[in-house]
Amino acid sequence: MTVADRFNLAAWLVDRHLEEGRGERIAVLAGDRTYRYADVADAVNRAANGLVACGVRREERVLLVMNDEPALVAFLLAALRLGAVPVPTSTMLTPDETAAIGADAGCRVVVVSAPYAGHLPALREAVDGLFATIVADDGPAGPDSPGGVGGADAGGATYRWSELDDGTPVPVAGTRDDSPGFWLYTSGTTGVPKGAMHRHADARVTAETYARHVLRITPDDRCLSVAKLFFAYGLGNSLTFPFSVGASTVLEAARPTPAGIAALAASSRPTLFFGSPGFYAGLVDAGADPAAFRSVRLGVSAGEVLPAELHRRATAHLGFPVLDGIGSTEALHIFLSNRAGRERPGTSGTPVEGYEVELRDEAGTEVTEPDTPAQLWIRGDSIATGYWCRREATQAAFVGEWLRSGDVYSRSPDGYWTFLGRNNDMLKVGGIWVSPAEVENVLLAHPDVLEAAVVGARTDDGLETAVAFLVARSGRQIDPASVEAHCRASMAAYKRPRRVVVVDELPKTATGKVQRFALRRTLDRVVD
Repeated sequence: MTVADRFNLAAWLVDRHLEEGRGERIAVLAGDRTYRYADVADAVNRAANGLVACGVRREERVLLVMNDEPALVAFLLAALRLGAVPVPTSTMLTPDETAAIGADAGCRVVVVSAPYAGHLPALREAVDGLFATIVADDGPAGPDSPGGVGGADAGGATYRWSELDDGTPVPVAGTRDDSPGFWLYTSGTTGVPKGAMHRHADARVTAETYARHVLRITPDDRCLSVAKLFFAYGLGNSLTFPFSVGASTVLEAARPTPAGIAALAASSRPTLFFGSPGFYAGLVDAGADPAAFRSVRLGVSAGEVLPAELHRRATAHLGFPVLDGIGSTEALHIFLSNRAGRERPGTSGTPVEGYEVELRDEAGTEVTEPDTPAQLWIRGDSIATGYWCRREATQAAFVGEWLRSGDVYSRSPDGYWTFLGRNNDMLKVGGIWVSPAEVENVLLAHPDVLEAAVVGARTDDGLETAVAFLVARSGRQIDPASVEAHCRASMAAYKRPRRVVVVDELPKTATGKVQRFALRRTLDRVVD
C-alpha cells in the first residue's frame, strides 16, 4: 500500500486542519469552555496513548458509553487514529443492555463517562476478554473507579481519564478507505440491536454528499444537534460534518429538553440545527422563544417522518426552514432530503447527490409507476459492509451494492418521495393498503394532538383495523369523539382509526423512532 492509498478518518477530521493552518479555529463548544482544533489534537493523542496503555491493538473494538462531551470526541477519534474500532453506544440503555452490546462486539476496552461507572460490573461480567476500563472523569474518581492507574480485577485494569496525561503524538495507523472504521448498533425498532460495520471512508462520503450539497456547510457554520453522537444521525451532525470543513460543534452532555436546548441555542448561536420530529413538536408545544434560534439558517429533521402539519407548525413558530429527510444507521446519514427553498411538507424530498434510490416490489423488480407504493432500495458509498455476526440479517438487507431499507415509499410524478410506513407497519383494511403516516398527518392537524402513532390491530372477526395512540398538547385534553369527527371530515372511512388511545408519551428509540411493536403489545383486541 502506498502513502497515496492511505486514509484515516481521524487524521482527515483533525490533523488536516492543523497541517493547513486551521489549528486555532474553534472546534468544540462545551459548557463554558471552547476547544480549538489544536486542543482536540492534543486530547486525541492523550486518549490514544491511554488506549495503547490498555493494550488496544488494530481492529480491536473499544466500547464508548459516554455523554456528548469533549472526552467522547477524543476517544472516538483516538481509536480511529490507532486503527481500532470505536463502538459508541446509547447512554439510555440499562447496564445489562449495554453489556449485551459489549459482549456481542467482543470489546477489548470500555470507556465510560463518570455517570455510567455503574455499568462496569455488568460489562466486566458479560464481556469475555475485556482487558481494561477507562472512566472519563473531570475530577475525583467515582465509587467504581479506583484511585491510581491499575487496580486489576476480573475486567482488567481501571484507568481514569484525568490521569492519562501522555500527549506524545501517536503515529496514524496505515488504514485506507475500506479499513474497518466504527460500528453503530441499530436503535432496535424490532427490539434486537445489530452492529452495522462502517469503513473509514463512509463518514467522509456523507460529508461530501449530504453536508456539502444539502447543508452547504462552511467553516463559519456552528452545529447544534439534539441527536446524540452515539448514533448515526448525531455522529454526522456533531462531529464529521463540522470537522470535515473546520467548522464548530456545540456539545451538551445533558439529556435534551425544549427549554434546555432553547437556552443553549440562545447562548451558543448555532447556524445549523438538527432535531427529530418529536423534538420539534416539543419546541412548538413548549412555546420556545423564536429569538433563541435567530442565528439558525437551516434546520434538519430526521429519525422519523416529519408530518406535513408539524412541518408547517415548526417552520412558522421557529422562523427557519426545516428540511425533512430520511437516513439510516446502515447508510450512515441522510440519503433522501428536501432542499432549502424547495421544501415540500410531508415528503422526504429527493435523492441526495451521490445516492441512487429505487422502488422495488417483493420480487426485487423496479417499480417505475408514479404514486405506487413499493419497497425503498438505496445505493451509495456510505452503506455499511454488513452486520457483525448476523449472516441472515446481512443477506436480507444488503443485496450486492444495494441496501433494502425496509421502508415503503411512493414517488410523485415530479420526483418527490413520500414515506408510507415500514414493511411490517403498513395496514390492509378491507383489502386496501393504508399508510400509517398518512393517517397520523391528519390526526396531527387536530388542535389538541401533539403526537400520533397508528398501528394495526385485529377485530373479533380477525380483520385488520387501525388504532391511534395520541399525546395531547400542553394544556389540552383529547376527546375521542372530537378526534373521530375530525377524521370523518378529513379521510376516507376505511382509513379512519377504529379506536383512540390517549397516552402520556410514545415509546421511542434513541433516534426518535416510534417503537410501534411496543404499542402493538399494549393492545388486546379491538372490538367491533
